[in-house]
Amino acid sequence: MREVSYGTSSIAYSLEFSDRKTLAIEVHPDLQVHVVAPRDTLPEQIEEKLLKRAIWIKKQQRFFDQFLPHIPTREYVAGETHYYLGRGYSLRLLKSDKREVKLKNGNFEIQSPNHQPEAVRALLASWYFNHAILKFKEAFEIANKRMSHLEIGTPDFAIRKMKNRWGSCTATGQILLNPDLIRAPFNSILYVCLHELCHLIEPTHQKSFFILQESVMPDWERWKNKLELFAYSD
Repeated sequence: MREVSYGTSSIAYSLEFSDRKTLAIEVHPDLQVHVVAPRDTLPEQIEEKLLKRAIWIKKQQRFFDQFLPHIPTREYVAGETHYYLGRGYSLRLLKSDKREVKLKNGNFEIQSPNHQPEAVRALLASWYFNHAILKFKEAFEIANKRMSHLEIGTPDFAIRKMKNRWGSCTATGQILLNPDLIRAPFNSILYVCLHELCHLIEPTHQKSFFILQESVMPDWERWKNKLELFAYSD
């Protein structure tokens, strides 16, 4: 990441050089700024362009910020609602020598000798992670089949906690998925898988990227909007 000073603040941005003839500035839904510049562009030219577009950049970031999760930290107490695949379940805490989590009668049933919030959180996090492995694999396989005609091969995916991203596509072609996705509807998980796979063909969010994304998931906006309701801070 690079930065350019703007008034009393700064604008952080990532930079990519390409064979394009003009410089493009993108503001992504996670508030990150990405610059795609012709290969012979000088650093001062990039900064000058960013400062000229600074008001627009800040406006775009304020727009996207309203869709980012701003939900209070969970307390992990009885009766609190937690989500799995888009459906809410209340925590039911039961004293037991066992340490396990079950979905039962519309509740997350937590059996444990210790019901301190950190103990409940650890049990639930482990349950979420184990189920994320299974559901993400299922969604990823569906996404790969939808895009098999594009000859992207069989990319690998891994689960990684990310602060402001649901998923990411690395420079080596690996797809990273945020474990918090397991709280969202299955089709929202599928949307993130498809979104990141599209980046293997179209690295940036230009018009051709969204054309490709819509071709493999015509209702992607619906599931993206639903997705933003299911993030919260631990």
